[in-house]
Amino acid sequence: MPIIVPEKTAVSALAQRLDHTLLRADATASNIRRLCEEARQWGFASVCVPPRFVSLAADLLVGSPVATGTVVGFPLGHQTGECKVFEARQAVAAGAIELDVVIAIGVALEDRLAEVEAEMAAVVAAAGADRTVKVIIECCFLSDALKGALAELVVRSGAAYVKTSSGFGSGGATLEDVRLLVAKAGGRIGVKAAGGIRDLASCKAFVDAGASRIGTSSGVAILRELAEEASGAH
Repeated sequence: MPIIVPEKTAVSALAQRLDHTLLRADATASNIRRLCEEARQWGFASVCVPPRFVSLAADLLVGSPVATGTVVGFPLGHQTGECKVFEARQAVAAGAIELDVVIAIGVALEDRLAEVEAEMAAVVAAAGADRTVKVIIECCFLSDALKGALAELVVRSGAAYVKTSSGFGSGGATLEDVRLLVAKAGGRIGVKAAGGIRDLASCKAFVDAGASRIGTSSGVAILRELAEEASGAH
């Protein structure tokens, strides 16, 4: 089926907040090609693909404003700091512009926050100043106090975003978590909501709550829904 993209300002504006994501275990090169084709035509902020497919995505997106993104320490965060640094360097060498990295959640739950901060700062340094690092704190496992402390930690680490979820935990993004992280970030960094955002209503709600980026595998469906809504208003 051909991709038909309506020329709607509202659609374009929302598209530029969305990370078009495909991180399923059964993702194939053909799937990634389709993802990148959709990203170019709809004008998403980025694609987020498994590390194995970074070079393919980067090649497919040459000449487009869509950033190539990938994940580090994904999805559980149990890799050592040295491994995450290596993953970050390898991803950047393959063409990644944006990196979504998972913290060591168990270390955070033991209140060893200095270790978490040092690990994230090392990943940010390895990625380089011209790359965008988003730190996944996996809110579903955390108290509100720990979410807030980790948001402050992410600011200090030099990352560009704090992100709610990997999409592989026991729960995804919630509006309450986004509002908390936005309040703690205080405009110093962005907040990315991800995990379970599959329709226009929920996407709009997260944007209204302050999320500056949305990670979703349903971006095309969301934008089509918005295009239909905009068409019906005229």
